[in-house]
Amino acid sequence: MERYVVVFLVAMCLSNVLTAAADWNILNQRTKSGLKITLKNYCESWRMNVELNNIREFSVVPSECTSYIGKYMTGTQYKVDSESAIDECSVYLNTICDLKKDGKDAWIFDIDDTLLSTVPYYKKHGYGGEKLNVTDLEEWMKQGKAKAIDYSLNLFNDIKKKGIQIILVSSRREHLRSATVDNLVNVGFYGWKSLFLRGTENDCETVEAYKAGVRNELMKNGYHIWGILGDQWSSLQGLPYAKRTFKLPNSLYYVA
Repeated sequence: MERYVVVFLVAMCLSNVLTAAADWNILNQRTKSGLKITLKNYCESWRMNVELNNIREFSVVPSECTSYIGKYMTGTQYKVDSESAIDECSVYLNTICDLKKDGKDAWIFDIDDTLLSTVPYYKKHGYGGEKLNVTDLEEWMKQGKAKAIDYSLNLFNDIKKKGIQIILVSSRREHLRSATVDNLVNVGFYGWKSLFLRGTENDCETVEAYKAGVRNELMKNGYHIWGILGDQWSSLQGLPYAKRTFKLPNSLYYVA
């Protein structure tokens, strides 16, 4: 009799666990205020909070959202959002009336997903759903096949026409310099003043600290940094600041 009681209790516990697992479904969730959350609501909220820098240091996109993020990054809305950011850069650029015109007026660009798109790489790796393999990503970068982000190329050329020096500051490592230069030039990005890549001396620094350090050195050398365009908050934050910063959307990965 005791044996049957034990079996019955085990079965009941297992049933309760399975029921709880079935009930935990994002399609059945509600907010604290009682609003029902669809999968689209959940994933769009996650993406938006990444852009707002409320969600930080994530290593992978939530598995239930990889399809949604993939559709966003390859779809019309991503292009509209990105072009709107570029439009704001252009508006600001055309309102700068006090350029020093001493050869030290400067604008900083990030590279990956600012000038060159890594979306094709991430498409093959679950749109951010796989933990990043840095060696594999760098092998892809060495091929130099990344495509230009067209609206960024237009801004790049407009800035050149203004006589503003273009400085590229990337978290790519120094050993990728040759492949990076070739890739940039081949898709239309040329005529920049300087290209900064991470050396071994920067290995213990966060990307934010490294890029802020580059800005500090540039300003010490007399540069006036009128603007920065990047896809990661780490490209924009940290002292000293540029006069204006602009962020392109990117919820595939997070770089601190």
